[in-house]
Amino acid sequence: MPEKQTILIFDDDQELLDLCTVILEKKGFVVHTSENCNNIFEKISRFKPDVILMDNWIPDIGGVESTILLKSNPETKNIPVVFFSANNDVPALAAKAGADTYITKPFNISDLEDTILEMVNR
Repeated sequence: MPEKQTILIFDDDQELLDLCTVILEKKGFVVHTSENCNNIFEKISRFKPDVILMDNWIPDIGGVESTILLKSNPETKNIPVVFFSANNDVPALAAKAGADTYITKPFNISDLEDTILEMVNR
């Protein structure tokens, strides 16, 4: 049986983290969450995510800066990052950050599932 894919979600909204965890675990993913981007490389090293969901408004350095850090590091640049925000300029923010794709909040559950599946199957 193939190893379960791991999703790491960075978002400061605990209810949203809980919701995404339930949705993605039902799809067979292992889900880890963080309410901030402190020690981001340590968290990635510990959880070894196959996909990262990154909120824009996250303490302390924010989603754009965090994604830029990840994409500029040789060890993490190939991990797909899904930018995840309620901003009205999510496509522009995702592009600025170098994210692989984006989801706008509020999101449709099937859009979340489809986007994650697309990223893990790349």
